[in-house]
Amino acid sequence: MSDEEKRLINNALITRFYEAFNRLDAEGMAACYAEDVIFSDPVFGELHGRQVGDMWRMLTSRAKEFSVTFDQVRADEHSGAAHWVATYLFSQTGRTVVNDIQARFVFRHGKIIEHHDYFDLWRWSRQALGTKGLLLGWTPLVKNAVRAQAQKGLKAFQAGR
Repeated sequence: MSDEEKRLINNALITRFYEAFNRLDAEGMAACYAEDVIFSDPVFGELHGRQVGDMWRMLTSRAKEFSVTFDQVRADEHSGAAHWVATYLFSQTGRTVVNDIQARFVFRHGKIIEHHDYFDLWRWSRQALGTKGLLLGWTPLVKNAVRAQAQKGLKAFQAGR
């Protein structure tokens, strides 16, 4: 397979992933990943393998007033990137969040082997948590509490499956 064919396949893979996300189709999203995928973002930290699909299963099953847009999709034969924006109601506070995210991907054999999302956790916490996030969202205390809550929620979701 030529490098150009790999680039086209990887570009289509990113598009398929976000189209599934927009439909809240966690199984379609998980199908884009290799079994030994590594995911990271500021909220969940680093996740591996089945944890990654379960994170999307949990998030899509709980999504309220959700939409996702994506653009700037680009890929070569090894890696790729995209910009995406998720808008949703944060269930713990009932507040609307508009999260602007840059994603980076690494591919192997037509699947995503690494997926890293980058966004401003303080900006997210101001929207999701309100005044507490505005005043304290930049501190390690709140950042660590957000991460601990996300991990706890994922573990509870996995235990209930």
